[in-house]
Amino acid sequence: MKAARIHAYGDRGGATVEKVPVPEVGPDEVLIRVAAASVNPLDLKLIGGGLDAYFPLAFPYALGTDLAGIVERTGPLAVRWRPGDRVIARADPVRGGAFAEFAVVPAPWIAAAPATLPLVASAGLPTAAGTAWQALFETAHLKAGQTVLIHAGAGGVGSAAVQLARIAGAKVVATASTANAGLLRQLGASHVIDYRTEDFAAAIRDVDVVLDTIGGETQQRSFAVLRPGGVLASIVSPPDAALAQAHGVSASFVFHQTDATRLGLAVGLCDAESLTVVVDRELPLDELATALDHVASGRARGKVLLRPV
Repeated sequence: MKAARIHAYGDRGGATVEKVPVPEVGPDEVLIRVAAASVNPLDLKLIGGGLDAYFPLAFPYALGTDLAGIVERTGPLAVRWRPGDRVIARADPVRGGAFAEFAVVPAPWIAAAPATLPLVASAGLPTAAGTAWQALFETAHLKAGQTVLIHAGAGGVGSAAVQLARIAGAKVVATASTANAGLLRQLGASHVIDYRTEDFAAAIRDVDVVLDTIGGETQQRSFAVLRPGGVLASIVSPPDAALAQAHGVSASFVFHQTDATRLGLAVGLCDAESLTVVVDRELPLDELATALDHVASGRARGKVLLRPV
């Protein structure tokens, strides 16, 4: 089969598509014929070795965590899933393997694919919706009637977060380019701040929750827009504890953990036609370099997907 691999830490140019054996299936694992996989910023960090302390890789390493596909066969302990089932999954980042024609995933990390979305688009759901859900509801405890500022609202996590916050009954403010303002209003944002021409720190105050998907100066300046007792949740880097204390708020780094129950809840929202996946583009696996470059540019509108065939 075809699979995207790296043979050492380095830049994304070291990722190549190669012919490799179809992986073996363990007792509690499922072999999935991949319909599509989603490219995440995490993949770029893994390639560069920036997360080696958390996810030490063994080489050659098969890239990719998020996928959607059809169950091919199962191990003897994984009979919850049957050949022909449409599924989505997030593989262990240490193991990877989603950028391939076939992938093996532990049965507990798999959920039924949404019936209302094309299977290929469903590949964009696991990390984006899972991270947004974990940050908004499990870390920041966002509630109906509160106001949330979502940075980079048109990105993969951002577009999922805008929808989830709207479904929860929160008032959603998002930063984005003017070109993406219409999309974000459709998804549920009541106010879109053009980060190129407006200063978000001057445009909004007394926010209950900030979802930081950018880090750096944007993260540091976000403390000032929170009300006393507000919450900043960052998916990029650990926030400055001293700044949080100085502003009288709490701040947390959200380290996304795979949870099939959480993923199943997101699927339920898709099937209720409340949640969707914004797809920037679909590319064949052979255009891996183009896909990685586009995600690295930071200009992707939603998810970039790879199709193995």
